[in-house]
Amino acid sequence: MVDYEINEETLAIIPIDEKNSMVYELNNTFEINKSANKIMEDSCQYFGSSLKGRQKGTYNLIGVTHKVPIIIEETKEIIFFPTHSNRLVKCNWISLKNIINYYKEDEKMVVEFKNNQKIKFNISYGILDNQILRATRLESVLRQRKNK
Repeated sequence: MVDYEINEETLAIIPIDEKNSMVYELNNTFEINKSANKIMEDSCQYFGSSLKGRQKGTYNLIGVTHKVPIIIEETKEIIFFPTHSNRLVKCNWISLKNIINYYKEDEKMVVEFKNNQKIKFNISYGILDNQILRATRLESVLRQRKNK
């Protein structure tokens, strides 16, 4: 198993199947022999928590209980949000701070990242927009607390 921790350059984690994922970074794309959720769990643990702990933290900060955005690492404000329930294999994870634009194209959503890379997701505009809004609220509360 390859060790991989989500970092500031990670754009998205896209599941291929139950045991493999594509990792998109600013300057690299590669396959990892881990599920998207396992990568999320390992990254949370690397930074001293667990996926469940991070989800509970989000609930405490903004009250969200389903499709919860999570803070992977506080000081660099690395926040990821899921496209589906993380109980589903098809759940993608997207980095909030690396998005520059998103729009609908052919019944799919295109997310454009800082490096101009575009990734299509099979979700509605409303779902993506809501997930970005939730993640942005989480980021705002985190910043407010850091600045106190």
